[in-house]
Amino acid sequence: MIGRLLGVDHGLARLGLAVSDATGLVARELTVIHRKSRAEDFALINRIAAEQRVVAIIVGLPSNPDANPNPPSQADKVRSWVEHLAATTDLPIQFWDEQMSSHDAQILARRRKRRPKAPIDDLAARVILQSYLDALRDGLAPPPLPSHPTHPSQE
Repeated sequence: MIGRLLGVDHGLARLGLAVSDATGLVARELTVIHRKSRAEDFALINRIAAEQRVVAIIVGLPSNPDANPNPPSQADKVRSWVEHLAATTDLPIQFWDEQMSSHDAQILARRRKRRPKAPIDDLAARVILQSYLDALRDGLAPPPLPSHPTHPSQE
């Protein structure tokens, strides 16, 4: 796949964003958005996507097969959020398993000597996006297609 991708780590208070290079080899952290309202958050994401000239959005999806369906799981909240985001953009949106992204982001934060209380959502987005890029390159992930968001297990 040729073109830059935007990675998103969804959180209740913050959104982490990362972006890939145009060749789809390397992801780098971009920014942390302190959430306000869906409208403001989506407008900012779409502005950043346009500025970065991305061709698709990759959103980390928590996976917990043992999760109780009531109340809604974090994965359900992310899916709902993405449905609303999809209504504001023409960019394809692809879900990607975010397992271990926070742990790996904490390791990156320590290596970069970030303050212990500093947000790491951008680093988590980088980890998610890099995992997707690696899997895509190895033929283990579907390319983002201009359609509704899909979960990796639906492929």
